[in-house]
Amino acid sequence: MLVNSGMPAGQLPSARWRKSTCSNPSGSCVELAEVPGAVAVRNSRDKRGPALIYPRAAMIAFLQGMKNGEFDALISLCAPARRGL
Repeated sequence: MLVNSGMPAGQLPSARWRKSTCSNPSGSCVELAEVPGAVAVRNSRDKRGPALIYPRAAMIAFLQGMKNGEFDALISLCAPARRGL
């Protein structure tokens, strides 16, 4: 099957979508699935909506950057202020 970025996630029937256990209860999350040679990302609220497809190497680099804290400044821009921490 040819996998293209932006294709409907519903056209990836063999994809096993995963969501973080740290996701918020309102369901505003992304889900990831392995597809041939790549990783698909979709909005958990729109299961048939578009899936963004990233080459495996790009996703590995992104996840390594996340683990190394390279995007921590972006999180502080989006997250509501936490009190008592």
